[in-house]
Amino acid sequence: MSRKNFGAKPIMLPQPVLIIGTYDENGVPNAMNAAWGITTDFQEITISLSEHKTTDNLAARGAFTVSMATEDQVIPCDYVGIESGRKVPNKFEVAGFHASKSEFVDAPLIDELPMALECKVKSFNDGILIGEIVNVSADESVITDGNVDLKKLRPIAFDPCNNKYVKLGDAVGDAFSCGKKLKG
Repeated sequence: MSRKNFGAKPIMLPQPVLIIGTYDENGVPNAMNAAWGITTDFQEITISLSEHKTTDNLAARGAFTVSMATEDQVIPCDYVGIESGRKVPNKFEVAGFHASKSEFVDAPLIDELPMALECKVKSFNDGILIGEIVNVSADESVITDGNVDLKKLRPIAFDPCNNKYVKLGDAVGDAFSCGKKLKG
């Protein structure tokens, strides 16, 4: 096997495309695209964010939602990542998004994105947002047999090597099970 070295780069594949939803001090919804996030515990998410309108809103409201970007919403999901809420105060509206208030946190659910983590801010220091996941909600349209169905949700991932959004493929094994074939 021959390997090519790329140096120190933020390449982790696949990277989820996360859409952060917040309200500003006046209750106006905002959304931003964030690719550098991961669940770091059973009830915790960690996201790397620089200063944005979203970080202003996090300080004002102490809550946010994290929606999974989907294939059918790739254009508005990209838009909320390339446009600043500080420059375009109605960015959420321009994206064609509609908000419903979360029952659990002071943040908007994005109606067009059918799955979201509803979170309270635990901390935001040195560009690292840590949120407590207080609820996960999903629209009935993406649920099969009581669970979120990835084929119905159709989440996208960010390919940092090629600056592309990609769709996820088919299952290739059963987690916590297929490896048992190698046990003695």
